[in-house]
Amino acid sequence: MKLYYSPGVCSLSPHICLREAGIPVDLVKVDIKAHKLEDGSDYLNINPNGYVPVLELDNGERLTEGPAIVQYVADLKPAARLAPPPGTLERAKLQSWLTFIGTEIHKGFSPMFNPAANDEFKAWQKQRLSDRFTWVEEQLGSKQYLMGEQFTVADAYLFTTLGWLGFVNLDLAKWPALKAYRERIAARPRVQEAMRAEGLIK
Repeated sequence: MKLYYSPGVCSLSPHICLREAGIPVDLVKVDIKAHKLEDGSDYLNINPNGYVPVLELDNGERLTEGPAIVQYVADLKPAARLAPPPGTLERAKLQSWLTFIGTEIHKGFSPMFNPAANDEFKAWQKQRLSDRFTWVEEQLGSKQYLMGEQFTVADAYLFTTLGWLGFVNLDLAKWPALKAYRERIAARPRVQEAMRAEGLIK
Protein backbone atom coordinates (compact mmCIF):
# COMPACT_ATOMS: atom_id res chain seq x y z
CA MET A 1 0.00 0.00 0.00
CA LYS A 2 0.95 3.63 -0.48
CA LEU A 3 0.00 6.60 1.65
CA TYR A 4 0.14 9.96 -0.07
CA TYR A 5 0.90 12.48 2.65
CA SER A 6 2.23 15.93 3.45
CA PRO A 7 4.14 16.43 6.72
CA GLY A 8 2.07 17.42 9.75
CA VAL A 9 -1.27 17.88 7.99
CA CYS A 10 -4.34 15.67 8.32
CA SER A 11 -2.59 12.73 6.61
CA LEU A 12 -0.61 12.27 9.83
CA SER A 13 -3.74 10.65 11.31
CA PRO A 14 -3.90 7.64 8.93
CA HIS A 15 -0.11 7.45 8.99
CA ILE A 16 -0.26 6.96 12.77
CA CYS A 17 -3.08 4.43 12.43
CA LEU A 18 -1.19 2.36 9.87
CA ARG A 19 1.81 2.16 12.20
CA GLU A 20 -0.36 1.41 15.25
CA ALA A 21 -1.98 -1.42 13.26
CA GLY A 22 1.40 -2.75 12.17
CA ILE A 23 0.55 -2.43 8.48
CA PRO A 24 3.54 -1.75 6.20
CA VAL A 25 3.04 1.18 3.86
CA ASP A 26 5.10 3.13 1.37
CA LEU A 27 5.03 6.86 2.02
CA VAL A 28 4.69 9.21 -0.95
CA LYS A 29 5.32 12.85 -0.10
CA VAL A 30 3.08 15.45 -1.74
CA ASP A 31 3.61 19.18 -2.16
CA ILE A 32 -0.02 20.11 -1.64
CA LYS A 33 0.47 23.74 -2.70
CA ALA A 34 2.09 22.88 -6.02
CA HIS A 35 0.14 19.60 -6.38
CA LYS A 36 3.37 17.80 -7.20
CA LEU A 37 5.06 14.60 -6.07
CA GLU A 38 8.77 14.50 -5.34
CA ASP A 39 9.46 13.09 -8.80
CA GLY A 40 7.73 16.14 -10.31
CA SER A 41 4.60 14.31 -11.43
CA ASP A 42 1.15 15.84 -11.12
CA TYR A 43 -0.62 14.83 -7.89
CA LEU A 44 -3.96 15.80 -9.42
CA ASN A 45 -3.69 12.58 -11.41
CA ILE A 46 -3.81 10.75 -8.07
CA ASN A 47 -6.44 12.89 -6.37
CA PRO A 48 -8.20 15.50 -8.55
CA ASN A 49 -9.24 17.34 -5.38
CA GLY A 50 -5.58 18.02 -4.70
CA TYR A 51 -5.45 17.25 -1.00
CA VAL A 52 -4.15 14.42 1.16
CA PRO A 53 -4.48 11.73 2.40
CA VAL A 54 -4.92 9.11 -0.27
CA LEU A 55 -4.42 5.44 0.52
CA GLU A 56 -3.56 3.42 -2.56
CA LEU A 57 -4.25 -0.29 -2.12
CA ASP A 58 -2.15 -3.09 -3.54
CA ASN A 59 -4.72 -3.62 -6.33
CA GLY A 60 -4.40 0.03 -7.40
CA GLU A 61 -7.69 1.22 -5.94
CA ARG A 62 -7.53 4.50 -4.03
CA LEU A 63 -9.35 5.56 -0.92
CA THR A 64 -9.68 9.22 0.04
CA GLU A 65 -10.91 11.13 3.12
CA GLY A 66 -9.12 10.58 6.41
CA PRO A 67 -12.06 9.29 8.52
CA ALA A 68 -12.86 6.65 5.89
CA ILE A 69 -9.21 5.63 5.56
CA VAL A 70 -8.62 5.22 9.29
CA GLN A 71 -11.70 3.05 9.73
CA TYR A 72 -10.64 0.90 6.79
CA VAL A 73 -7.21 0.52 8.38
CA ALA A 74 -8.75 -0.36 11.74
CA ASP A 75 -10.91 -3.04 10.16
CA LEU A 76 -7.91 -4.59 8.40
CA LYS A 77 -6.38 -5.33 11.81
CA PRO A 78 -9.18 -5.79 14.38
CA ALA A 79 -6.70 -7.20 16.92
CA ALA A 80 -5.11 -3.73 17.19
CA ARG A 81 -8.42 -2.48 18.62
CA LEU A 82 -8.22 0.85 16.83
CA ALA A 83 -11.99 0.85 16.36
CA PRO A 84 -14.93 -1.00 17.93
CA PRO A 85 -16.57 -3.68 15.75
CA PRO A 86 -18.81 -2.46 12.89
CA GLY A 87 -22.51 -2.40 13.70
CA THR A 88 -22.05 -1.70 17.41
CA LEU A 89 -23.14 1.37 19.32
CA GLU A 90 -19.51 1.95 20.27
CA ARG A 91 -18.60 2.06 16.57
CA ALA A 92 -21.28 4.69 16.04
CA LYS A 93 -19.81 6.70 18.92
CA LEU A 94 -16.39 6.49 17.27
CA GLN A 95 -17.90 7.71 14.01
CA SER A 96 -19.52 10.55 15.93
CA TRP A 97 -16.09 11.61 17.20
CA LEU A 98 -14.55 11.35 13.73
CA THR A 99 -17.35 13.47 12.28
CA PHE A 100 -17.06 16.08 15.02
CA ILE A 101 -13.29 16.33 14.67
CA GLY A 102 -13.57 16.56 10.88
CA THR A 103 -16.34 19.13 10.66
CA GLU A 104 -16.01 21.17 13.84
CA ILE A 105 -12.26 21.13 14.45
CA HIS A 106 -10.34 20.20 11.30
CA LYS A 107 -12.43 22.40 9.03
CA GLY A 108 -12.49 25.07 11.73
CA PHE A 109 -8.82 25.71 11.09
CA SER A 110 -9.22 26.28 7.35
CA PRO A 111 -10.55 29.87 7.45
CA MET A 112 -7.64 30.86 9.70
CA PHE A 113 -5.24 30.21 6.82
CA ASN A 114 -7.39 31.84 4.13
CA PRO A 115 -5.89 35.16 3.02
CA ALA A 116 -9.33 36.25 1.77
CA ALA A 117 -10.83 36.01 5.29
CA ASN A 118 -10.91 39.32 7.15
CA ASP A 119 -9.61 39.78 10.70
CA GLU A 120 -13.09 40.03 12.20
CA PHE A 121 -14.15 36.71 10.73
CA LYS A 122 -10.88 35.06 11.78
CA ALA A 123 -11.35 36.30 15.36
CA TRP A 124 -14.89 34.87 15.39
CA GLN A 125 -13.66 31.56 13.97
CA LYS A 126 -10.82 31.41 16.50
CA GLN A 127 -13.30 31.79 19.36
CA ARG A 128 -15.54 29.14 17.84
CA LEU A 129 -12.59 26.77 17.59
CA SER A 130 -11.64 27.54 21.18
CA ASP A 131 -15.18 26.71 22.28
CA ARG A 132 -14.98 23.35 20.50
CA PHE A 133 -11.76 22.44 22.29
CA THR A 134 -13.31 23.45 25.61
CA TRP A 135 -16.17 21.04 24.91
CA VAL A 136 -13.73 18.24 24.00
CA GLU A 137 -11.82 18.90 27.23
CA GLU A 138 -15.07 18.46 29.17
CA GLN A 139 -15.89 15.21 27.35
CA LEU A 140 -12.39 13.85 27.90
CA GLY A 141 -12.45 14.48 31.64
CA SER A 142 -10.17 12.01 33.35
CA LYS A 143 -10.28 9.43 30.55
CA GLN A 144 -7.06 8.32 28.91
CA TYR A 145 -8.53 8.54 25.41
CA LEU A 146 -11.71 9.76 23.72
CA MET A 147 -13.38 6.34 23.88
CA GLY A 148 -12.10 5.49 27.36
CA GLU A 149 -8.96 3.52 28.10
CA GLN A 150 -8.35 2.28 24.54
CA PHE A 151 -6.49 4.34 21.92
CA THR A 152 -8.54 4.54 18.71
CA VAL A 153 -8.38 6.14 15.28
CA ALA A 154 -10.30 9.12 16.67
CA ASP A 155 -7.38 9.84 18.99
CA ALA A 156 -4.96 9.85 16.06
CA TYR A 157 -7.17 12.43 14.32
CA LEU A 158 -7.63 14.68 17.34
CA PHE A 159 -3.91 14.46 18.16
CA THR A 160 -3.13 15.66 14.63
CA THR A 161 -5.41 18.70 14.90
CA LEU A 162 -4.06 19.62 18.34
CA GLY A 163 -0.68 20.04 16.67
CA TRP A 164 -2.03 22.95 14.66
CA LEU A 165 -3.00 25.17 17.61
CA GLY A 166 0.26 27.09 17.58
CA PHE A 167 -0.35 28.20 14.00
CA VAL A 168 -3.47 30.11 15.07
CA ASN A 169 -2.03 31.43 18.36
CA LEU A 170 -4.09 29.21 20.63
CA ASP A 171 -2.22 27.87 23.66
CA LEU A 172 -2.91 24.25 24.57
CA ALA A 173 -2.12 25.14 28.19
CA LYS A 174 -5.63 26.61 28.31
CA TRP A 175 -6.93 23.03 28.31
CA PRO A 176 -4.82 21.03 30.82
CA ALA A 177 -6.58 17.72 30.23
CA LEU A 178 -6.07 18.04 26.48
CA LYS A 179 -2.45 19.06 27.00
CA ALA A 180 -1.80 15.93 29.07
CA TYR A 181 -3.75 13.88 26.51
CA ARG A 182 -1.61 15.15 23.65
CA GLU A 183 1.58 14.48 25.58
CA ARG A 184 0.36 10.95 26.35
CA ILE A 185 -0.27 10.23 22.67
CA ALA A 186 2.99 11.88 21.58
CA ALA A 187 4.85 9.43 23.81
CA ARG A 188 3.42 6.37 22.02
CA PRO A 189 6.21 4.59 20.11
CA ARG A 190 4.25 4.26 16.85
CA VAL A 191 3.22 7.91 16.98
CA GLN A 192 6.85 8.88 17.39
CA GLU A 193 7.76 6.65 14.44
CA ALA A 194 5.21 8.41 12.24
CA MET A 195 6.29 11.88 13.31
CA ARG A 196 9.95 11.02 12.83
CA ALA A 197 9.24 9.64 9.35
CA GLU A 198 7.53 12.94 8.43
CA GLY A 199 10.39 15.03 9.83
CA LEU A 200 8.23 16.48 12.61
CA ILE A 201 10.57 15.31 15.37
CA LYS A 202 14.18 14.13 15.39
